[in-house]
Amino acid sequence: MTTSPKPEFPSQPQAWRKRGPVGAAADRHIRKLQRSYRADSPVAVSTLARLRRGVGRPALDLADLWGLTGSEELLNPPNEAPDAEQRPIDHDRAELALHVAVTLWALHQQSHREMDMHVTAYGLGRAVRELMRRKATAPGSPAPAGEVSSSSVDDELNEPLRKRFVRVSTATSVDILAVRLREIVLLLRASGLPLDYGLLADQLYAWQRPSDRGHVHRAWGRDFHLAASRTKQQGRTSDVRDGPRSQP
Repeated sequence: MTTSPKPEFPSQPQAWRKRGPVGAAADRHIRKLQRSYRADSPVAVSTLARLRRGVGRPALDLADLWGLTGSEELLNPPNEAPDAEQRPIDHDRAELALHVAVTLWALHQQSHREMDMHVTAYGLGRAVRELMRRKATAPGSPAPAGEVSSSSVDDELNEPLRKRFVRVSTATSVDILAVRLREIVLLLRASGLPLDYGLLADQLYAWQRPSDRGHVHRAWGRDFHLAASRTKQQGRTSDVRDGPRSQP
């Protein structure tokens, strides 16, 4: 009797609380850069500009990026590392996952000095769902009586965005995956919405192993649907708090 291999990244709703080694390395590295960039450090500003040039380029292809994507963090995991970190790390896959995650974050953070674009617990599905909600409630969006209720926002899927999200899960190589993620990251940047790049790095690491790819896709889809449930719950809470509205 055979059993399915254990996925190399935590896929539960609270997965971000126990990052794998690659996600933890990405989180530590990005947080340091993020603090310095928001403090307008010239070194950090220059580093992000260099990292952005690596978006869509193979890991280690640009000598100018050596030492900038957080690979060194893999050598010094924290003592409180979760059990997943006890497994040997495939450094080829880890370096590629870090490269994609860190360069995408540098693109995402560009020009955002007022807020962090790497934020814990904002998985890819949640970020896309929040982007849909914002677009549905943006000025000029069609709404009955000039207003959109929280439930109607949840029910109104933005089809172009949904298709972009689905296309991420149909990528057949890391290069194609990085390009499709870049399209979503640019939309998130324009709307000022964050993403958890530590979680994404763990997922990119796992995605490269065919037996784990399905786990990653299901985690993205689950995060997307859980975000919709949160929106519904927030809408019900708001309705109870505000009480019945008077009719015109």
